[in-house]
Amino acid sequence: MHSIPLSASPDTHLTGHNNSIISKTKKKTKKKKKKKKKKKKKKKKTNDIESPVQAVHQGRREVLEEACRSYTRKRRVLIPEDLKHVIVDDQHGLLYCYVPKVACTNWKRVLMVLTGVAGSLRDPLAIPANEAHIPGNLRTLSEYSTSQINQRLRSYLKFVFVREPFERLVSAYRNKFTRSYNTAFHKRYGTKIVQRHRPDPQPEALERGNDVSFEEFVYYLVDPATQREEPFNEHWERVHSLCHPCLIHYDVVGKYETLEQDSRYVLQLAGVEDQVSFPTSSKSTRTTGDMAAQFFHNISPFYQKKLYNLYRMDFLLFNYSIPAYLKFR
Repeated sequence: MHSIPLSASPDTHLTGHNNSIISKTKKKTKKKKKKKKKKKKKKKKTNDIESPVQAVHQGRREVLEEACRSYTRKRRVLIPEDLKHVIVDDQHGLLYCYVPKVACTNWKRVLMVLTGVAGSLRDPLAIPANEAHIPGNLRTLSEYSTSQINQRLRSYLKFVFVREPFERLVSAYRNKFTRSYNTAFHKRYGTKIVQRHRPDPQPEALERGNDVSFEEFVYYLVDPATQREEPFNEHWERVHSLCHPCLIHYDVVGKYETLEQDSRYVLQLAGVEDQVSFPTSSKSTRTTGDMAAQFFHNISPFYQKKLYNLYRMDFLLFNYSIPAYLKFR
């Protein structure tokens, strides 16, 4: 498999849309010049995106870079396999790493509108949810050659959306294990969980796998045999494993907690805010922190700690604090 040396080089930092790689040594010498230019720039930009939002995103990038320096020991090189979750929009120069349970259906719909896959449809919500997830509808970065990958990593606007890790996990559990229509998940994962983590299971439960408790799901996640056997399903895989934020320098790290504001910011940066708008959600069933607290209530401190350790990097990289409802503190 080809390696992709440019994108993972530790002395590179990608800044803004359509900027090429700038080494940190060059940056220092340019600092003085930049200060002088700043005043002029402000006058020039009439449609400048409001600076408070810009400052928030700059802060997120800095936290992420600092956490990457502190907690990742050895930098490795990206391989195409790492880029299966990075969706490409060549027309508008966009790279979006999708994370399941973080509004990825709506972002895929938006990109289907932008890339023309949706035909004449301009309203993302007019696209059925299942169509947004059809493989091949949108291209991923892993499909390109090494040189094409590097060119896009250097010059496209790169963004990812993240969520409080345990709220995302509870959301995945609720969606995949408590909805009667998700029989594929019950068969594929539920039966295995019941077999391994339930004492004296009923034959029907072994057959159907449709009544997995959150506790059993947690046991499955923290069991070392689970990941030895196969990678986590994307719905509960860690964001840092799906999107490699210490190897890919994302221009925008959007958050589910500020979804509408951050989505608007991305579309403005991309210069497409007049072509499509991000759908506003009216979901009343959305998983919240209070809901997550209820699910964790019956999880012992021992397993809470194990689970936290499993998702620790996502907490650290994206600046989420340890939830107050955890008992191992």
